[in-house]
Amino acid sequence: MMAVESGGGRHPSFAEAVRVWLKIGLLSFGGPAGQIATMHRILVEEKRWVGETRFLHALNFCMLLPGPEAQQLATYIGWLLHRGVGGLVAGTLFVLPGFLVMLGLAALYAGFQQVPLVDGLFYGIKPAVLAVVVEALLRIGRRALKGREFLWIAAAAFVGIFFFAVPFPLIVLSAGIVGLLAARAGHPAFLPRLGPVGDGGAADRVLDDGADHIRPNLRRSLTVVAVCLALWWTPVVAALAWGQGSFGAIGLFFSKLSVVTFGGAYAVLAYVAQEAVDIHGWLRPGEMLDGLGLAETTPGPLILVNQFVGFLAGFRDSGPLGQWPGAVLGAVLAVWVTFVPCFLWILAGAPYVEALRGNRALAGGLAAITAAVVGVVLNLGLWFALHVLFGRVSETRLGPLHLSIPDPASLDPMALALAAAAIIAMLRLRMGMIATLAACGGVGVAWRLLFLA
Repeated sequence: MMAVESGGGRHPSFAEAVRVWLKIGLLSFGGPAGQIATMHRILVEEKRWVGETRFLHALNFCMLLPGPEAQQLATYIGWLLHRGVGGLVAGTLFVLPGFLVMLGLAALYAGFQQVPLVDGLFYGIKPAVLAVVVEALLRIGRRALKGREFLWIAAAAFVGIFFFAVPFPLIVLSAGIVGLLAARAGHPAFLPRLGPVGDGGAADRVLDDGADHIRPNLRRSLTVVAVCLALWWTPVVAALAWGQGSFGAIGLFFSKLSVVTFGGAYAVLAYVAQEAVDIHGWLRPGEMLDGLGLAETTPGPLILVNQFVGFLAGFRDSGPLGQWPGAVLGAVLAVWVTFVPCFLWILAGAPYVEALRGNRALAGGLAAITAAVVGVVLNLGLWFALHVLFGRVSETRLGPLHLSIPDPASLDPMALALAAAAIIAMLRLRMGMIATLAACGGVGVAWRLLFLA
């Protein structure tokens, strides 16, 4: 059994949690699949701060929300551990390293349009992230897929989202309805044990003893809503009132996007590109894909591609500020209005979601949603694998069927070798995640510098 680094029988201190959230923020590569896998490995398997049941319960809720589900999951668990301030710290540290890296990469892109050393580092890291995803799928799947009924739900979720582009929220909502109806019909598979979580979470024991902050409180919720709305819209209104440069348009556009981004960055990429290129003229054709490529190679949510768009928008339409100050302001504003709503959804809604954990009528629905999440994460992992291992992946539509077809000639043998080595290292040799990522990153830098310079 893995060592319990935080002591296993006690609630983690705030200082301990800050260090771990920073570590997670620095390691959060690979899009939602890799990020959820990283959090699961560190928080559930290594630290044992939160049990499996509570982790998946929180993930179920975050999958229903607009915005980056991995960042919202970090905020939710941070809130569980250390109230509102814990949620703010966890969610902020999840984004901050990627924000700083993207700021530097966007500046290099705008000024020089090439970042070979960083490209080599993340060229090696991205295949290694596949090993983290595979390991997480195996761990979560063993616990969530407790019978043939749940295997069918997971399979249906995967087919629906991968082949038919069914939206995330519709997938998990449908699974929840199926599970709820099955539970009400008395199907034994959909009546899991409820009550205190006994699967190893040190924090769960404290929370299940009746922590005040996890209980719904209307006054507290209304205060959270009022504060978050003020923080969200004050800079947008100020930018609109100033009326200079592209900043008012940036604030309005990404605020609207923050409430409709169901399905993550990929689901809204075409819409963002159309608005940024054709309507606002912030980017040139093809630059949106460059921005997504940079976002894929940085830690943090892929929706940080919004920061890239905001940076170039401010750089090219800065008003009286000048290019570089305008670029930084555009990037900060885009990130601000993208993530402040995420804190609103979690800090206001999480107490009510926690209250549902003791409702047996909903137990079957939540169990079915957990199974569907396995299919959704498998989809995210496969999508990521296709784009890491192949240089060209075409999207084809045959009626309602959506197919992602890789070009076999574009297979990257080195990426495939790194992915295979990382999987063997982590699953067979029990090599640590940080060591695996570091080793693959080093190989990637050497490969780029020696053979592709």
